[in-house]
Amino acid sequence: MNIKAVIFDLDGVIVSTDECHYLAWKKIADEEGIYFDREINNRLRGVSRMESLEIVLERANKEYSQEEKLALAEQKNNCYREYIKSMTPDDILPGVMATLEKLKSSGIKIAIGSSSKNTPVILKQIGLENYFDAVSDGNNIKNSKPDPEVFVKAADMLGIAYNECMVVEDADAGIQAGKSGGMLTLAVNGANGGDLSLENLACGDLVEIIQA
Repeated sequence: MNIKAVIFDLDGVIVSTDECHYLAWKKIADEEGIYFDREINNRLRGVSRMESLEIVLERANKEYSQEEKLALAEQKNNCYREYIKSMTPDDILPGVMATLEKLKSSGIKIAIGSSSKNTPVILKQIGLENYFDAVSDGNNIKNSKPDPEVFVKAADMLGIAYNECMVVEDADAGIQAGKSGGMLTLAVNGANGGDLSLENLACGDLVEIIQA
């Protein structure tokens, strides 16, 4: 494989913020009297905040105006940001740092490609705010996954051709986005449809896969 860069999703790949998202959405849903559980929460993986809200509101007993939806999305984000303030480097998933260090030492560029606007906060909390060669996130894109924009922008920041990039994702929407961007995809932690698959980053050596 002629891979020169690896672009990682953040949530569910570098760190797990699933519980923070779940608790924040659950709080909003409970306050609105809307049924919400972990199965519904799983549908929100890799989906933008407003699209996630639409899924949450599917069980609502009333219609919400656009202004009300924006207010609910902001409330959810405020709750979520409070939860992630407690994150530390200990929240980095097993095997991630060893993989990143091996990629760096092998001369392979590494980047973040996340739809989350909270990416800078999370990276700072876990001590990786200046670690990656490029960070593309919800603050510099207009279209969320499965649109490939976030990955395409990351590749452009790195100056690497799209077909020389690998995307590492835990959500089906992210895998679809990577493929749409002309990139090789690696599915981890439950995602489907990747060109390659690792159950967990700790279970294999990404560099060996790339150089195979």
